[in-house]
Amino acid sequence: MSNLNSALIAVQSELKAPKNQRNNFGKYNYRSAEDILEAVKPLLNANGLSMTISDSVEELGGMVVITSKVVVSDGTDSVSATAQAGVDPNRKGMDIAQSFGSSSSYARKYAMNGMFLIDDTKDADASNDHKPKAAMKPIPNAKQIESMKAAVAAGNVDAVKAALDSKYNASEAMRKEILG
Repeated sequence: MSNLNSALIAVQSELKAPKNQRNNFGKYNYRSAEDILEAVKPLLNANGLSMTISDSVEELGGMVVITSKVVVSDGTDSVSATAQAGVDPNRKGMDIAQSFGSSSSYARKYAMNGMFLIDDTKDADASNDHKPKAAMKPIPNAKQIESMKAAVAAGNVDAVKAALDSKYNASEAMRKEILG
């Protein structure tokens, strides 16, 4: 086994990069590229490794893309990992430099994830659409059930069905109890 391979295995097995950042809007924790760098630098040093990160910009299919490349070396041999992120120059709330910087950070983070076997499959930042989640509908309480039963008895079945569908989370058994 090569020196580089042994050292990289040691870094991969020892690395702990917790999700110390918080997205309050999306209500999830995440790790940034800076968090990974902070955690990996001492391990690289302890194992006699150096790391460089570089970015390149290209246009693919009409989209500007940043490719980040992470290279880890023991001074003799090296290994690399890459990741890409698209750049949206019209991203709301960002000027063009911020848009490129954000995409670079994202691509660098995922290139390091690949290099150091950091599992982000449960990361919400990958799948979160940042839209508020619909509030769960309440289950009708006893008073509401009795009121709906009275409305059904008075002939307002369609109005009660509409209320059950739009306002409440009622089980099939509860619907039968209310609608008769």
